[in-house]
Amino acid sequence: MPENLRDIGEFGLISRLDELIRREGVQSTGLSLGIGDDAACFRPREGYEILVTCDCMVEGRHYLSAHIRPHDLGRRAMVLNISDIGAMGGRPCYALVSLGLKADTPISDVEAMYLGFLRELNPFEASIIGGNLTKTENGLFIDITLIGEVEQGKMIRRSTARKDDAILITGYPGQATAGLEMLLHADSHEDLQDHPLIRAYTTPSHRAREGRAVALSGFATAMIDTSDGFLGDLGHLCEESGVGAILFQESVPMSEALIQASKQLGKDLYDMILGASDDYELIITCDRESVDQINTILGSINQNPVSEVGRITDAQDGIQWVLPDGKAKRLTPSGWDHFSE
Repeated sequence: MPENLRDIGEFGLISRLDELIRREGVQSTGLSLGIGDDAACFRPREGYEILVTCDCMVEGRHYLSAHIRPHDLGRRAMVLNISDIGAMGGRPCYALVSLGLKADTPISDVEAMYLGFLRELNPFEASIIGGNLTKTENGLFIDITLIGEVEQGKMIRRSTARKDDAILITGYPGQATAGLEMLLHADSHEDLQDHPLIRAYTTPSHRAREGRAVALSGFATAMIDTSDGFLGDLGHLCEESGVGAILFQESVPMSEALIQASKQLGKDLYDMILGASDDYELIITCDRESVDQINTILGSINQNPVSEVGRITDAQDGIQWVLPDGKAKRLTPSGWDHFSE
């Protein structure tokens, strides 16, 4: 029988995880006191502002344990927090991790989750500096608070888009939701773990390096990640900025894998692209004269596509979807809602 939490208890697990973090993690610059006391302590760097975000994942609501390995679950939980820091132009520095675990949870699963956390944090020289453990009788949960930093005057917000700005999107929105649908509709014997859309769902990629590079360039006017879906988060950006938007169907990027999945699943391709999805791509607005510069910056980081898909308009226009024949229809922003059916 594998060793579980009931065998070693809370403090045994804390000791085990502390040893793992010291062995596999990194020591962040500025950390005065990490795990082992009532609170952690760090020194903010002069000339920087502090960014703080938190997000949680609940079994059965945000992930299905039968379809994701513990290591990938740890990576995914940390990526969605890193994405928030990156979308404001910052870099992650310190993480606080709280877990709700069952007494029969295997210790190896918890250690694998932490290795997943560290897999995403280590490239930034960011540390896990504390957290909390509690027992749950129902589904497991992961709650992460991530602390980052951004140079003073370089932070980018979702509330500063301007009329006539270009709208850019990184990558291929909708791939994660397609991956989830494939998992839910797969036969029990199918092994889809290496399918690109399944990987987009189970081990998504953040765009924190891209977001930081864009912020430091000064070319972007506003930015947001697509954690709630392309249309939903564009709606958030428009609402906070007091603007509208026009999107051109012909300009929206789509991967061949997504096209094939929409046919296989019998789902509308554009519903998948625009709808709720855990993609963590970036929506960026900028002066139209700055589009080429931003493309060059992002291209120097990786080869993922960057597409100009529309422009910012007046608030009263709402969000318009323009078809190839020139006809337009008004879209109602919708994305992930924790309390919807």
